[in-house]
This record gives sequence, structure tokens and C-alpha cells, in this order.
Amino acid sequence: MGGPNLEVFKFGMYILFPIGVMYYFGTNLDRRFAVPDFWPKPEETNRLPFERDEIEAELELLKRKRLDRRARRLEMERMGDEGKETNRGED
Repeated sequence: MGGPNLEVFKFGMYILFPIGVMYYFGTNLDRRFAVPDFWPKPEETNRLPFERDEIEAELELLKRKRLDRRARRLEMERMGDEGKETNRGED
């Protein structure tokens, strides 16, 4: 139907079209698709402790936070229970 020139043209399109698309979207990716300040800076991230004394200090900090939250929760529960007891006495 079309002849050899059409086949050469189709073959060229099959080869060059994907290459052209990859070239268009694959170049200057940093400038084109980057969001400024998306990732935190290293000094803003959590730093994992590797030394024994740093690990122990981190464990103490976590334990202190857990106990503070527990004490606050128990205080809130105690306050809630006292409120229920006073309401029972008024009935």
C-alpha cells in the first residue's frame, strides 16, 4: 500500500517518538519538578544515637516523657472520677 518510504517513516517514528519523550521529560528534572525546601536539612532531622551514653540518655528521656504522660492521664482520670462522685451525692 504505502511502499518502503512509509515503512521507513513509521520505523523512524516508532524509534524517535519514545526517545524524544524521554529526552523532553528526562532533562532538567531538578529545575522542572523540584520543590524548594521539600526535604528537611540534616540539622532539623532526628539524629540516631550510636554511643552507649547517648542511647541511655535517650532511653531516660523517653521514660521520663512516658511517666509524665501517665501521671497526667491518671490525674485526669482522678479528676473525672471525683466529678462523678460529686454528681452522685447531689442526686
